[in-house]
Amino acid sequence: MEYKIPLFKLNFGEEEIEAVNETIRSKWISTGPKCDELENLFVKMFNINYAVSLSNCTDALHLACILCGIDPGDEVLCPSLTFAASVNCIKYVGATPVFCDIVSPEHINIDPADMEKKITPKTKAIVVVHMAGFPAKMNEIMTIAKKYDLKVIEDTCHGPLSEYRGKKLGTIGDIGCFSFFSNKNISTGEGGMLITNNEEYAKRARLLRSHGMTTMSYQRSSGHATTYDVVELGYNFRMDDIRASIGVVQLKKLTEDIRKRIKVRNEYVKKLSKLEGIYIPFVNNDEFVSNYIMPIVLKNSTLEKRDYIRDALHKAGIQTSIHYPAIHKFSIYQEYNAHLTVTEYVSDNEITLPMYASLSNDEIGLITGVLNNAVNGN
Repeated sequence: MEYKIPLFKLNFGEEEIEAVNETIRSKWISTGPKCDELENLFVKMFNINYAVSLSNCTDALHLACILCGIDPGDEVLCPSLTFAASVNCIKYVGATPVFCDIVSPEHINIDPADMEKKITPKTKAIVVVHMAGFPAKMNEIMTIAKKYDLKVIEDTCHGPLSEYRGKKLGTIGDIGCFSFFSNKNISTGEGGMLITNNEEYAKRARLLRSHGMTTMSYQRSSGHATTYDVVELGYNFRMDDIRASIGVVQLKKLTEDIRKRIKVRNEYVKKLSKLEGIYIPFVNNDEFVSNYIMPIVLKNSTLEKRDYIRDALHKAGIQTSIHYPAIHKFSIYQEYNAHLTVTEYVSDNEITLPMYASLSNDEIGLITGVLNNAVNGN
């Protein structure tokens, strides 16, 4: 079905097409100068020391767990209201995810109070997800991390350039991880980035992303090396220059795109605030954030009611989604017997409305009108 108002729209133009053409004409399409350029842009724009381009955010999270020394038998605190990759990365290294609840339907990020209750002598790290691009309670989280000597991995796939008290998300913990999946603020189809201020982490990430090899093909072809050694069991987590060339263009367009998204959100909030029966997560947040998605949560609702309302929007030609099914309810994670009251309610009653920079006030009016009729029968 082609929706009258889709969930998102690619922010692509002729610039991305020309960037790809230019890279192909250069005759170097695997990891090379365009990956370097994208990494250098991240370093500059995020005011960070090191950036390592990768094949996707899942690989970034996997490497982050390795770099932070998370081993079999360790426990890692994490949310359940997120995409599966945020927790799968913990299992990749043989560690145990410890699911923590979220704060409330109005703040759908991990709850530091619940987190601290679940710390044991086995706890090694925290995975923080900044839902919709809005910051988690990082002051409280970093205080807990310091108190218990825990590493902090920020899953910032929703929040490139989002800020928390003057700092970019992804730069507050030990490592930040970003996604360039097709529907993200920065889109290259697939792709990711790992950022850190730790030189040893960055060096090891570059080694591990390419089979544990001491030099890569581009270095050897450029005459900077003639041979290589394999010094560690690595992976093939490399990004290619075709995708990186798109990423360079996307990153340069990002700030303006976010400014437009902020205007879209402000219009949403103005209209949604007049509706009964819904929570608007992060409604009072006034920091610069990416506005990756536009979530709402129904009040006094059920899963069946949520699905009925989504169907009403669907019939009106408005595409919606949910973010996310609770991970601890998936078959693979039920063995942990997690009970997360707030997460479970939000997971069953959240609706993600369309969000993109070109969404018009009239379209927002149509969306909120259909929503109001479905929720309140008006």
